[in-house]
Amino acid sequence: WCVHPAALRGSLSRSARSHAKEILHCLKEKFFRELQDLEVDGQKVEMPQALSWYPEELAWHTNLSRKILRKSPQLERFHQFLVSETECGNISRQEAVSMIPPLLLNVSPHHKILDMCAAPGSKTAQLIEMLHADMNVPFPKGFVIANDVDNKRCYLLVHQAKRLNSPCIMVVNHDASSIPNLQIDVDGRKEVLFYDRILCDVPCSGDGTMRKNIDVWKKWTTQNSLQLHGLQLRIATRGVEQLAEGGRMVYSTCSLNPIENEAVIASLLEKSQGALELADVSSELPGLKRMPGITKWKVMLKDGQWFEEWKDVPSGRQTQIRPTMFPVKDEEKLKAMNLERCLRILPHHQNTGGFFVAVLIKKSPMPWNKRQPKVHQKLPQRTGDTEVTATNSDSGSECITEEPALSENEESKKMQESQNSDTEQSKKEGVCGPPPSKKMKLFGFKEDPFVFLPEDDPLFLSIQKFYALDPSFPKMNLLTRTQEGKKRQLYMVSKELRNVLLNNSEKMKVINTGIKVWSRNSDGEQFGCAFRLAQEGIYTLYPFIHARIVSVCIEDVKILLTQENPFLSKFSSETQKKVKDMAMGSIVLKYDPDPEKPDDLQCPIVLCGWQGKTSLRAFVPKNERLHYLRMMGVDVFKAKRKEEDSESKTEEEVQHTLPQTEEGMDVEEKEHDVVTKMEAEIDEESSHSPVESTAMEVENKIEDVDQSSKNANGHVSQESKITDTSNVKD
Repeated sequence: WCVHPAALRGSLSRSARSHAKEILHCLKEKFFRELQDLEVDGQKVEMPQALSWYPEELAWHTNLSRKILRKSPQLERFHQFLVSETECGNISRQEAVSMIPPLLLNVSPHHKILDMCAAPGSKTAQLIEMLHADMNVPFPKGFVIANDVDNKRCYLLVHQAKRLNSPCIMVVNHDASSIPNLQIDVDGRKEVLFYDRILCDVPCSGDGTMRKNIDVWKKWTTQNSLQLHGLQLRIATRGVEQLAEGGRMVYSTCSLNPIENEAVIASLLEKSQGALELADVSSELPGLKRMPGITKWKVMLKDGQWFEEWKDVPSGRQTQIRPTMFPVKDEEKLKAMNLERCLRILPHHQNTGGFFVAVLIKKSPMPWNKRQPKVHQKLPQRTGDTEVTATNSDSGSECITEEPALSENEESKKMQESQNSDTEQSKKEGVCGPPPSKKMKLFGFKEDPFVFLPEDDPLFLSIQKFYALDPSFPKMNLLTRTQEGKKRQLYMVSKELRNVLLNNSEKMKVINTGIKVWSRNSDGEQFGCAFRLAQEGIYTLYPFIHARIVSVCIEDVKILLTQENPFLSKFSSETQKKVKDMAMGSIVLKYDPDPEKPDDLQCPIVLCGWQGKTSLRAFVPKNERLHYLRMMGVDVFKAKRKEEDSESKTEEEVQHTLPQTEEGMDVEEKEHDVVTKMEAEIDEESSHSPVESTAMEVENKIEDVDQSSKNANGHVSQESKITDTSNVKD
């Protein structure tokens, strides 16, 4: 498990790094001290250790088993702390070696990133955190597009991404080996989107997980790698095609078989004809024990036959074994590839899983993508829901695009199709729906459209006035998931993702994007605004809000988080004065730490609240309440007893102490519990799937949430339908 600086609920807040430090301080000073001299069944408990190669001591590992965790109240509290903070997004529990690929991508906040095989999303979460490394930038220029081929696993991916509350993440559902070229509007013309960073963590045989995954011992055969090699090579090839020149792609597997690793990289390098090179990362991640990539290997069939060269393979076996599986024989070519720059992580070196990583740099376009510049069409000028159509450019502006070579007829046909889709788009400007049903997976879910608010939407005017939003607020980035009827939730995406959405709605199946920033309140209109603030988006909105902000002391925060609807008389006199003349409705509650009181919480907190006639309450989800109380030194958990009836009693007491206040939270938490159960099952499954599972193999484990609660209970309208629990990567 690891603590990430920007993985907190307020991942866009300037205080996210201070939150991470507070969590780390809490771990060291409270939980680690309790475990220091603890003995269970006569044996001393092994203390958690920091991963020496992970920056800033933000990743730790422990060897405590689930059985031991139940045998001690101290260990149980520690376990509950980890679970609760994970649900908040403050801590990620993850296989240690699977943290390596995102670190080697060297992500900056301005990078456009593609995660090709993203589910269940632990590496995607790391990428999002890296985008928000600069806490002074509320909206980074970069974004993450997280893709997975399995529709069901996409919702598990959404669940992971939701914890981080970023407006810069989009989850899509495509076959990674044929993921479409996306287009963006650059100064009025369409250009192909190339990514600065690509994570290519491909499906693999998973033999590197043999320490934790007993199924590998039962089911492993050499045939697994032979079957996957072609798919892995196709995905990696598609990745480098979409990589920008000078960009970096990390290819990784949790396998140690060279057929899935060096053979794929060597084949990719050979057909790139110098367009790609392996980066030397030997100086990166100091402290990480690693082995160099290998240059010689043999290929073996399931029946035990070995082959050193392609020419030795009998014709009857050439459908199972392909030429790209063999090492390069030309010594000069082999030396130029620098395969020793690949990383092999062996399980026994630092008590981890086995892992393979290769970092590729793109120096020039791929040889099959080189083509002459072509004239681009001018895009229609868009303003909110209105559209001013611009004529085709005669200026001859040119841009070299990298796409698979097409014949003139095919290119003309493609251009015509692009024009047709533009025409359709202009009919319903600002509406980004799913692709036509014939392009959707047969068993996939139909997604709600993404509808951007027009610039002059009267809905926004009351919001702007009520909260005194700054003129710099990017209102064009607000969207809903409802094309008709009342808008119940408002979400926000970054400007760059808005560009992607508007220009690719016909070719891209978007599962989820954006964070919830406002929710409709049934009684809100009588108080001047029909929408109240949503906690998950408050750290994004806060820099733009100039009204209805109440500064509170730490004692007031404790009251807000432990009592359901406390009377104003319970708060400090300063707080009572501030809210005395304030109109009823949604408010922002802000706590700023006092440097002169080092024993108090030393990181700022921003909460959504509601001011009534005689009371003041916080609209904060349960796990986030627990997090803040824990950071303030409040013991929020009671040790569970071994008897089951005592366990249920303790749960009831916690539920009573920390009431549900977030609108629709009951349904959301039911969905969340189901996802948590799935994650527990996944943790015991194979890390990488030998063969990508289909929807037909999935058994329904979750009942659909009633349609009437669809809009009221979060942006992920289909999250309650997660069903795939097998073959998910670490």
